[in-house]
Amino acid sequence: MEHEGKPLAADELDTQHHRQPGIASVHVRALITWIVIFPLAALGMTVMGILNLDWPPVLRALVLTLVVVPTAVYFAVPRLLMLYGRISIAAHNRSRRRATRTSATS
Repeated sequence: MEHEGKPLAADELDTQHHRQPGIASVHVRALITWIVIFPLAALGMTVMGILNLDWPPVLRALVLTLVVVPTAVYFAVPRLLMLYGRISIAAHNRSRRRATRTSATS
């Protein structure tokens, strides 16, 4: 992606092209994904430890990822991104209303 001949990163903004409210940057998406994956992986490892499975580490990792990845990708991450979008849009709308009131009183 370019703007006026200057290459832009996928999540970079310039003064002319702002991201729409509700669209998460690549950094926010990465953080949300980590927020989902870490507790799921920790919980899965704890459960596997309690069950005292004598499986090879590769098999344990396979089973863990077979549960964690689909749960994160199809359930948890989309819902957190939707929540982020709603919060972002609400904040944007509050900001616009505040700017309108400020300019009307000036």
